[in-house]
Amino acid sequence: MILTQFDWGLLRAPFAAGLIVLATHVVFGREVLARGIIFIDLTIAQIAALGVVVAELFSTTLNDWQIQLAGGVAALAASGLLVVTEKHWPRLQEALIGCLYVVAASAAILLLANNPHGAEHFAQLLAGQILWVTSDRLLPIGVLSIAILFTWIFIAKGQRAYFYPLFALTVTASVQLVGVYLVFASLILPALAAHGLKKFTGHCVGYGVGIVGYVGGLALSVPTDLPSGPLIVCALAVTALIAAVLRRSTEFNSLRRDKLSCR
Repeated sequence: MILTQFDWGLLRAPFAAGLIVLATHVVFGREVLARGIIFIDLTIAQIAALGVVVAELFSTTLNDWQIQLAGGVAALAASGLLVVTEKHWPRLQEALIGCLYVVAASAAILLLANNPHGAEHFAQLLAGQILWVTSDRLLPIGVLSIAILFTWIFIAKGQRAYFYPLFALTVTASVQLVGVYLVFASLILPALAAHGLKKFTGHCVGYGVGIVGYVGGLALSVPTDLPSGPLIVCALAVTALIAAVLRRSTEFNSLRRDKLSCR
């Protein structure tokens, strides 16, 4: 592809989709790390995708709202189950989350087994189609993301009872835009880069890593003609690693200066 002939304006909607995803995922990603339930995002995303698969088995003419509703119902049902398991078996929560993911993924494969395009459809659910996101899909999901953030920060105020349902709605909206893999990467990689930092600084680092990763992945997808979703995941990983190295270097130099000043 000749870069000078490419209309870079076509990346505006995909980048906007990335910003919408990051708006909630950086905040919830840090909460996921703090709770030690790393794979909950992957599990909820997979269950939301399973809900879409089940809905599409009954109708091939679903509109965006019906697809979101199907994924949302499945994700909220899973979040309700996880609230119960956390209450009764907190020590087994991470193992139960992992089992739920495996069962949901296997069920999706079985449901698509007789579909001639099943493998392709399943791959799209995992890797996403962020490059083909259109601007008309962004407004309702953006409004939903703002409502979720407002509820979590000002109404829920970090209360455990609100976490699972709000998280389920967040992941359901995001998985339709960017796919399962990018949902997981957007939650965990910026959070890892910001791990151990205070709230404001950590959010700044997390959003910075996320924005650079999305910009880098989308930009690389043009000259390489490779799938945007997996490229963004890799770009997020590299960016998070660089941020972690820079943090460690800064902390080491600061500690060294403190030791020298004490002599």
